[in-house]
Amino acid sequence: MSTITLIFTIIFLIASLVLIVSVLMQSGKSAGLSGSIGGGAEQLFGKQKGRSMDAMFEKMTAIAAVAFMLSAIILLVLQKYN
Repeated sequence: MSTITLIFTIIFLIASLVLIVSVLMQSGKSAGLSGSIGGGAEQLFGKQKGRSMDAMFEKMTAIAAVAFMLSAIILLVLQKYN
């Protein structure tokens, strides 16, 4: 296994673990009438919308998903040409 393949394999594994953890740590969307009322009030009147833990996990999920997909594509190309 070449060095570049090893590096992208490690990136792939770390991105997959971060993706799993960040998805599991996000709070679920509330269902029903009580969830829509309470969630709407928090969304409208929440003072720290951009600084909440949910916002951090959403950003982490997006970054990990991009890293996961790019490393998967790069590993596929490296496997094909090596």
